[in-house]
Amino acid sequence: MARFTGKVAIVTGGASGIGAAVAREFAAEGAAVAIFDINVPLGESYAAELQAAGYRVRFHRVDVSEAEAVQAAVAAVASEYGSVNCLVNCAVSFTSKGIDVTTAEWERSLGVNVRGTSNTVQACYPHMKAAGGGAVVNIASISAHIAQPDRWTYNATKGAIVTLSKCQALDLAPAKIRVNVVSPGWVWTPEVDKAASGDRAKWEPVWGRYHMLRRLGQPAEVARAVLFLCSDDASFITAAELPVDGGYLGMGSEGLGETSSFAGTQ
Repeated sequence: MARFTGKVAIVTGGASGIGAAVAREFAAEGAAVAIFDINVPLGESYAAELQAAGYRVRFHRVDVSEAEAVQAAVAAVASEYGSVNCLVNCAVSFTSKGIDVTTAEWERSLGVNVRGTSNTVQACYPHMKAAGGGAVVNIASISAHIAQPDRWTYNATKGAIVTLSKCQALDLAPAKIRVNVVSPGWVWTPEVDKAASGDRAKWEPVWGRYHMLRRLGQPAEVARAVLFLCSDDASFITAAELPVDGGYLGMGSEGLGETSSFAGTQ
């Protein structure tokens, strides 16, 4: 498919994980892609890899918590390509702290996850409006909806992203800009792989039990849902949250139910 030929997409946190998968999918479908990330070596290497594959991709070193830097980077993208049509906010602070959280840790979590989601939308808004509309997808998480131990920072900011996105959708609708949310379950990102010490064979069955589909997701599976929401196929969808979680949020306290009478019929 080439649903995004002639379109310009900005992907924050696009140097790795879900963001990298989103950048690749956009590029493969014809978009010019700007990757915003703070990891310069990884971002430059990944952009070069996609360029070698024939895709139009540029890397920009951007800390999304810095409003002026975001404004300058978005302006540079719009100047180079003529517009901005899609924005996907994948940049994230994975700080997970509870009762012992420090002020600095709160500031970083809020700065990247919440203010960053505001900064990028504010910067892209005039360019999308001038282009006649656009689409934003903000990445939240299943963690926005549940309690997890020692996760005040991460879960609170992900919950804020869900509500912020709905407010953005309302305010930007007159400019024909749609704003939606994707909330992934456990996905094999570098952070998850790090938690597994690289031993996927060991941890997939363990963590997979949190999901009805009995496995973790792939970054590309989340990316395809993101691209759907950015595409014309989702033209009447805004202020919505799409869980891409293998059934995580739908499962009750019985878990997978291996001990139920139904288990033997599967």
